[in-house]
Amino acid sequence: MVLRVENAFQVDLRGVVDLLSRHLYSSPRVYLRELLQNGADAITARRAHDSSAPARVSIEVDGDGIRVHDTGIGLTEAEVHNLLATIGRSSKRDELGFARHEFLGQFGIGLLSGFLVADEIHVETRSVHSEQTVSWTGRDDGTYTVAPAARHRAEPGTTVTLRTRPDAAEWVAERTVAELATLYGRLLPIEVTVNGRRTTEPDLPWAFDGQSPVERRERLLEYGRRTFGFTPFDVLDLNVPGAGLSGVAFILPSTAGPGTRTAHRVYLKRMLLTERAEGLLPEWAFFARCVVDAGELRPTASREALYEDDLLEHVREELGGQLRAWLVRLAETDPEALRAFLRLHALSVKALAVHDDDLLGLVDRWLEFETSDGPMTLAQFRTRHPRGRFTASVDEFRQLAAVSQAQGVGLVNGGYVYDSDIIERLERLDARIARLDPAELATHLGPVDPATELAARPFLQAAAKALEALGCEPVLREFDPASLPALYLTSRAAEHQAQLREAREEADDLWAGVLGALERTAERPRLVLNHRNPLVRRICAVDPALATTAVEALYGMALLHGHHPLRAADTAALNRSFLGLLDWAVK
Repeated sequence: MVLRVENAFQVDLRGVVDLLSRHLYSSPRVYLRELLQNGADAITARRAHDSSAPARVSIEVDGDGIRVHDTGIGLTEAEVHNLLATIGRSSKRDELGFARHEFLGQFGIGLLSGFLVADEIHVETRSVHSEQTVSWTGRDDGTYTVAPAARHRAEPGTTVTLRTRPDAAEWVAERTVAELATLYGRLLPIEVTVNGRRTTEPDLPWAFDGQSPVERRERLLEYGRRTFGFTPFDVLDLNVPGAGLSGVAFILPSTAGPGTRTAHRVYLKRMLLTERAEGLLPEWAFFARCVVDAGELRPTASREALYEDDLLEHVREELGGQLRAWLVRLAETDPEALRAFLRLHALSVKALAVHDDDLLGLVDRWLEFETSDGPMTLAQFRTRHPRGRFTASVDEFRQLAAVSQAQGVGLVNGGYVYDSDIIERLERLDARIARLDPAELATHLGPVDPATELAARPFLQAAAKALEALGCEPVLREFDPASLPALYLTSRAAEHQAQLREAREEADDLWAGVLGALERTAERPRLVLNHRNPLVRRICAVDPALATTAVEALYGMALLHGHHPLRAADTAALNRSFLGLLDWAVK
């Protein structure tokens, strides 16, 4: 018979420390952050009862190790046992007040990070509720001792001493400790010193302190230069009261793409969380770098990133709205600055305009697009071409821009990221630009006179026979530019039918029958031959036997010029025409 016996887990402290150093924390340097957090929390707890209590954390560094003194609430002997010697217990923390949201860290767990650089941690503490000074010594083998301290503290507070290991000497050098104290604790609302040198600032960098708007802007721009290493294009205030968040956003002065790594600096309750926070802004806002302090956002277990929850999602939406409002305000107050911004960060604004009607109007009025008449805004394009068209690919635009311009048909290149989506959404603003069907362009190309067409009939008959197998038909027209000998034009319906035919040829009998039922008679692609081109005029007069080779060459050239995909039959025709012309030339 097996008796039920309850046992407590045995914790291997060395294993816990190894877990912290290898899998939780990114670097041993976080030990100083944890010590600062413990000191700041202890001071916060004491000042909750006595607002006049001193608020100081003094760090001393020498050859033996590092000592961190705070003027906080201190601990009694019972609290030392509960907070410093029991991993994971939180009920007593709650009773002592250390679990409230005003506090930064996890008092007992954070102290364990000291083992990242030391074999032994020594704590001397005196509680505001006791005259006794208690000594606690913890070792990385999992043992600890608690005893009356050899020296009595005259004032409440705590001193943590780390006797560092030789292999961790780089992390406790005076210069490194000063840099880490400045990095993590610069904005703490308490006085922090390292060997007597202060590392904290009395106010938040973006606080209003009576300076004029111009002076404050220059101060913030300088802060952005020091923080991120670039001179910001602009700076704007950020505020989300529901998350206790305030801060500033700096606009990048150079182009940044969606793949650019974010580098937002986030403080929680004025202690640095991370220099590279992700998820703080919407994905489209990769043109901004932020420095913020938040009181209500949650950190991850390592306190080196933000925890993804509903509040963070709310913050992301609010900050995105404030950046969007800045863009709209810039359009109203400083159009030249907006143009300069759009030249740098058009992609971000396009991404936002796809979903936002106000930004869509801004893009319509201010952002230049590539058109057959040169760069211009969509609003300017519609004024010039009320019945303008756009292409959905860059290749199609490059093939047809010169031809459409010569025929008076305005064309916008919608082939770049977001451009087609933006142009199609303009219909919501009653500013429609229709997509070009290439077959439509054929109606704008001038016909040749009847005598010329009659003389070219033998050539056209030979050309039609040569192109029949390629699913194309020849047409003779006159159009500009005269330097272009041939143009391959196909409608979207014809492209769809061609894809069906290709799929039917490769499918088995069952699917071939299904696809065949979907096919219908449709206008075939056209090879439009330009009679204004001298080469085409000469070809029209050649022997019909050579016409087949010549028209296959023009067909292949038109496909290549338009960046159309080449089927096996197209490649064969192109090779055949090249060899035929080469054979004819050397006879």
